[in-house]
Amino acid sequence: MLFSGSIFVKLYMERMWKVAFPVVLITFAPFAWSAETLDVMKNELDRAYDALQIEEEPPYYISYEITERAIASVSGGFGEVTSESHNVTRYLDIDLRIGDYSLDNTHHIANRGFRGFMSGGGPTMVPVEQDEALKTTLWYRTDAAYKQALAQFKNVQSEIQSRVESDDKSGDFSEAPASEYSMEKVELVAETAAWAQKLRQYTKPFAQADFIQGNSANVRGDIETRWFVNTDGSKIMVSKPFYRLVIQAWSKAEDGMVLGLTETFEADSADQLPNDEAVLVAVHAMIDNLEELRTAPIVDPYTGPAILSGRATGVFFHEILGHRLEGHRQKSEDEGQTFRKQIGKLLLPETFSVIFDPSIGMWGDEPLIGEFKYDNQGVAGERVVAIENGILKGFLMSRSPIEGFPQSNGHGRKNYGNTVVARQSNLIVEVDDPYSPEELEDMLLEMVRDQGKEFGLYFDDITGGFTMTGRTMPNAFNVTPVLVYKIHLDGTRELVRGVDLIGTPLTTFSRVEAGASDFEVFNGMCGAESGPVPVSAVAPSILVSQVEVQKKASSRDIPPILPSPVQAPGDTSIDLVGRER
Repeated sequence: MLFSGSIFVKLYMERMWKVAFPVVLITFAPFAWSAETLDVMKNELDRAYDALQIEEEPPYYISYEITERAIASVSGGFGEVTSESHNVTRYLDIDLRIGDYSLDNTHHIANRGFRGFMSGGGPTMVPVEQDEALKTTLWYRTDAAYKQALAQFKNVQSEIQSRVESDDKSGDFSEAPASEYSMEKVELVAETAAWAQKLRQYTKPFAQADFIQGNSANVRGDIETRWFVNTDGSKIMVSKPFYRLVIQAWSKAEDGMVLGLTETFEADSADQLPNDEAVLVAVHAMIDNLEELRTAPIVDPYTGPAILSGRATGVFFHEILGHRLEGHRQKSEDEGQTFRKQIGKLLLPETFSVIFDPSIGMWGDEPLIGEFKYDNQGVAGERVVAIENGILKGFLMSRSPIEGFPQSNGHGRKNYGNTVVARQSNLIVEVDDPYSPEELEDMLLEMVRDQGKEFGLYFDDITGGFTMTGRTMPNAFNVTPVLVYKIHLDGTRELVRGVDLIGTPLTTFSRVEAGASDFEVFNGMCGAESGPVPVSAVAPSILVSQVEVQKKASSRDIPPILPSPVQAPGDTSIDLVGRER
């Protein structure tokens, strides 16, 4: 479920991608916008704000945000290129508020659903020319946003008269200092001819394996540039590059279960992606793992001790903890409010701390894509110590205040066209006095013996997951492992399949026992109410005294009847990395 919860994809970075092709600088837009665009936006914002003050219900706050996405993409599979695209889009979002900081048109009414779009009915395409075309668009959409906000405010005033007073007496919006920041715009460098050749090379091995039923790969360059102004006086321009190579493959077991694996590589520029040899090593590991998974035994529903690798821990904490620390979830009466009354209480072992820090762009040699300078409300991203020595200290905050946390800490985020809410950034799990991975496994086996189990589980790789935080559904999580091993009492490992890791947050966290000294990085897109946003997680392996797994959903369709057209098993050839097959 790509956008119903959160999806992480593994980052695999070993060596640099050395490109032996001429660099082509692609500039798709016929008009190069710059920091001067902020002046045009600010002038029109001030003009609109002043003009609307004569209305009976004038706005007390307006912001404009224009988001430009410059994207180049090449896709392929089974050794062939299937598509190539490049485009630039620009969207305008307006946040216009009527009323005051304590009560305005955005006020959430319980059981009325989430207002998922900004004022004015969603994003508006912005013309590539600046000058009069941009001014006209800003004028027209501000007028529409005001009319929509006025109708919303009247509804809010009517609704609150017929409802009991909320437990949380905080207002709808918080004040924030004005910020001015402008950086040089990053241009998209897209060597699509070189990318196409690499995709052919990377995906050809999948065509040589007769049990691979599907394969796709995509390399993408994506530059997001944002211009933001508001009536507080903020003027911000930020530009962020994002290059990604994604390779996917899937097969099917004899019992019909679909088995899929994904490798993802991210970087701030194309030449920082791994080189061909590193990618092909990952490709052949995917092929080998899929072949082994096809005959691996299925795990029956199980409760017992387990170790989660750093990759698995990152997803685990993101889903179970991270979403429940987002500020607006403590206030909405539609939410389960799992941790609202837990400030100052022990949630994890005293050796554990959890930090969210959008200021960190690298962890060692690996980029963290959850990095940003300013959020989508013009507030500088701050380091937030959410859990310190096991004790809950705070929440991730946008400019929507909650009791005890009246100010934003720079975590108001969205994808264009959506309403800002508090979202995660770079989640970092720290452990004091960690154990070595070997010691953690010894502790696991001791728990297996004490609990009278035949084995424990080791979650090596997880592709993603989702969580439900509301009141009308079970307040639970489901994460999706793809490589899981039984660890038997003699220490041997056995690959298994068909496992979903499930549970409820408070019970699960009470069973986290210890952390290791190893750390791994995850980068991925997190989907929630305000759309997909890039996030990262840095975490060690952890030991959990009891997890619960259920059987994964499975297709009953039989594998292909027709034989594969690839080479016969008896043939041998030398593949692209010199391995004899």
